[in-house]
Amino acid sequence: MSKIVLSHIDKFYGDNHVLHDINLTIEDGDFMTLLGPSGCGKTTTLRVVSGLEKPQHGTMTIDGHPVIDADAAFYEAPSKRGLNLVFQSYALWPHMTVFQNVAFGLKIKKMKKTEIEETVMRALTTMRIEEYRDRYPNELSGGQQQRVAIARAIASSPKLLLLDEPLSNLDARLRIDMRAELKRLHKETGTTIIYVTHDQVEALTMSTKIALFKEGEISQIDTPLGLYTNPIDLQAADFIGNPRINFIDAKGVYNGDSLSVTSEFGTYVFPHETLKLDEEIPEGEEFECVLGLRPEMVDIYTEDPHHKNTVTAKVYANQPAGSETLITLTVGDVEFLAIQVGLVEYDMNQDVFVVLHPGRMNVYNKKTGRLIKYAKTKHKAGIDD
Repeated sequence: MSKIVLSHIDKFYGDNHVLHDINLTIEDGDFMTLLGPSGCGKTTTLRVVSGLEKPQHGTMTIDGHPVIDADAAFYEAPSKRGLNLVFQSYALWPHMTVFQNVAFGLKIKKMKKTEIEETVMRALTTMRIEEYRDRYPNELSGGQQQRVAIARAIASSPKLLLLDEPLSNLDARLRIDMRAELKRLHKETGTTIIYVTHDQVEALTMSTKIALFKEGEISQIDTPLGLYTNPIDLQAADFIGNPRINFIDAKGVYNGDSLSVTSEFGTYVFPHETLKLDEEIPEGEEFECVLGLRPEMVDIYTEDPHHKNTVTAKVYANQPAGSETLITLTVGDVEFLAIQVGLVEYDMNQDVFVVLHPGRMNVYNKKTGRLIKYAKTKHKAGIDD
């Protein structure tokens, strides 16, 4: 078991307040990714969990066992927390073989030689590098070295594995391979993993939960699907997704039962059950809002599909990218992006028909930036939503 609870964690470096009242619960077996841009506090949070940093305020428990009580100046030593940490740099001993690097910590624990052999080979096999057991780090590729570092971390069967941007030094192809390996490792071992990255693709493809950081605070904790489909504010929506989400200025009116939103695309009425009204919205008064629409949710037709939510658009630019095509469109004065699978050719200034699905849209209060209308997390092709 390895449930971690951080409560009201504050961390200062001098006058610099780097963590603001961090509250985070990581359930046993979670793959929790701390996601955000550089300097947002995600790595500092990981270092607090590991014991490499001491917060000035707050508490932390592992399986109910107190690990940090900053107000009482209690900090359990990192060696007693039952965790292993893998850094961005591989930190392998250059004069030791792969086997010796992985076995190093086990020898310190004075395990029997036969047990060390079995444990090391099991870890190497898990990471698919058993054939490199007698090689030295300088004889390995970057991806192989990172596998060795992870094998060393899992060899002691930690209840908690901490990974600090472990793939950032790898090229794009190796990152894809290592993402698959880490996801498989998590599934096979059931180890609780806390993973730090600024790469949203890593977060979305591997995690069971994501904590999105912004300027030393956690702005949203959700599943990858929940975070992608319903970002909590405009900044989160802008950060998550590639290509980026389309923002369309609009006017909204809330009548108590539904929200009516008017833009260049027409007027959409959203029922009350889809709304997230945790802030005051004046009833019956027009206010500025923003439609959030993912590029892959824009359907393009060269002939009128006679769908109720069809609008006429003009092709501004066409960008074939091999497996997909990016199309920049305009409706009135609004410019927005769509994406289609495969190679699709459109002429510049070609008139096309665009179908938008209100159920898949987000709506944000422009003044506060906060989400006020949820998008559906699941939908069926061809169904009006």
